[in-house]
Amino acid sequence: MAENAQLTGIPDFDWNSIGKKQDNYTTEEKEKLDELYSQKLSTISDLQIIEGVIVAKNNREVVVNIGYKSDGVVALSEFRYNPDLKIGDKIEVFIDQSENLQGQLVLSHKKARAGKSWDRVNDALNNNEIIKGLVKCRTKGGLIVDVFGIEAFLPGSQIDVKPIRDYDVYVNKTMEFKVVKINNEFKNVVVSHKALIEAELESQKRDIISKLEKGQVLEGTVKNITSYGVFIDLGGVDGLIHITDLSWGRINHPEEIVKLDDKIQVVIIEFDNEKKRIALGLKQLTPHPWEALSSEIKVGDRIKGKVVVINDYGAFIEIAAGVEGLVHVSEMSWSQHLRSAQEFVKIGQEIESLVLTLDREERKMSLGMKQLTPDPWNMIIEKYSKTSKHSGIVRNFTNFGVFVELEEGVDGLVHISDLSWSKKIKHPSEFCKVGDKIDVVVLEIDGENRRLSLGHKQMEENPWDIFETIFNIDSIHKGTLTTLNDKGATIGLPYGVEGFCPSRHLNKIDGTSAKIEESLDFKVIEFSKDSKRIIVSHARIHEEVKEELRKTERANKKADFDESKKAVKKVKDNQEKTTLGDISVLSDLKNKLDSKK
Repeated sequence: MAENAQLTGIPDFDWNSIGKKQDNYTTEEKEKLDELYSQKLSTISDLQIIEGVIVAKNNREVVVNIGYKSDGVVALSEFRYNPDLKIGDKIEVFIDQSENLQGQLVLSHKKARAGKSWDRVNDALNNNEIIKGLVKCRTKGGLIVDVFGIEAFLPGSQIDVKPIRDYDVYVNKTMEFKVVKINNEFKNVVVSHKALIEAELESQKRDIISKLEKGQVLEGTVKNITSYGVFIDLGGVDGLIHITDLSWGRINHPEEIVKLDDKIQVVIIEFDNEKKRIALGLKQLTPHPWEALSSEIKVGDRIKGKVVVINDYGAFIEIAAGVEGLVHVSEMSWSQHLRSAQEFVKIGQEIESLVLTLDREERKMSLGMKQLTPDPWNMIIEKYSKTSKHSGIVRNFTNFGVFVELEEGVDGLVHISDLSWSKKIKHPSEFCKVGDKIDVVVLEIDGENRRLSLGHKQMEENPWDIFETIFNIDSIHKGTLTTLNDKGATIGLPYGVEGFCPSRHLNKIDGTSAKIEESLDFKVIEFSKDSKRIIVSHARIHEEVKEELRKTERANKKADFDESKKAVKKVKDNQEKTTLGDISVLSDLKNKLDSKK
């Protein structure tokens, strides 16, 4: 009791030191410790971006020290764009909350990136900086890339220097890029991976091209195939094999010779140091087919080949790969009628022909097809003798006649004047059409010039021999006006004959002129069998009737006058005395004569 009373009575006991270290600090020392503590522990506020250091990492989270009283945790998924992340790396984080309900510091690296993304993207463009991004997915024409939290577009043409056929292999891959275009208005960013390697390739190209020589044989990889040629990767530099340098033979598309990614031997044909263009050849690595052409082939030989090209003037026949001969259209048929090669052959058709000319130095060959069949003109006189009758096909027209094909290689001309006995034809198309079948008679044969003169109207007797007896001068026939012009009218007469009536002969009895399709009587006033011409007149008919009436009237008057004169003469000749009655008769006769006068 005495001890307890004694302890309780200590007047200067420091109750605040109970449970703590027994280190006593002065007020000055405490102030220094507070200042040092404030320097080591950052003062932070929510919704700000701050830099931190990665202090720990596992397969789910990243622990970041930002100098605060506690470390923050960031999900590892926010660092997918950077698979090389390691402890000690400095990163930017966004402070969502300085302390949540559990007392934890809540950080976000994704939001920090997004907050400064446009500034960083613009800086990367201005400074030509290389940046990293994650390929998120494929889109039309390219890929979508996550760059600083922004979705940027990577065009397919900017993925690599070589054409990419499968974009999907790049999805979920982290790649390096250069920003090549920014549209701040529409928030569009375009990046390029190709740009990173082009500079290096350019130096490689210069180095490779400097070592190239004409005729040098290299191995390359088929990089791209177009309709006009093949691009070959020579190991950092591209060359082009034009389609004509792929094969000695004709091909329709390069895919017939090579495929993508094929490794082939090529020879350098030409290159341009300045333009970095290299022309390559594939066919030049093999001998020219003309050199391998059999020496036994000579002019006059029969050979077989395939039609590879057709033009209006002829067709090219491939005898062997790279060896072609031309069959001119004039050598396809004995016919002299102009026709095109398409009428005789087709692409891909196997034909037999005769070697007409052969020049091995110039590598040219001309062929003939018609020579394999007999020349029809060799038997023309026996088969198409003069006056013989045949049937042919109308092939074409000229202003002066019709060309008729009697058989393949035998054409003849029917002059326009030999088409019809009765019709006046201005152009052959009025009489027949191309393709019509027509009967003809051989009129003349010119074997030297391979010409036949034919006639169609001669298939019938000359009706003008009969017309001469029907349409004789002054005969009258019923006719119809078919055409009319200033000079006159064409008159359709019986038996299909046409006549011509001059304008002044078209007047009718009432003084008017005849009109088209009007039927009238016409008198033949001229007939010519040689020129097949009939001239008729309508006016002549009623004019002659009037003239005949006038003649009859004049004849009657003259007969009466002559009768009166005879009576007077008879009275004068009578010397006998006249009676009073006679005087009276004479007086009446005198009065009658006076009235007639």
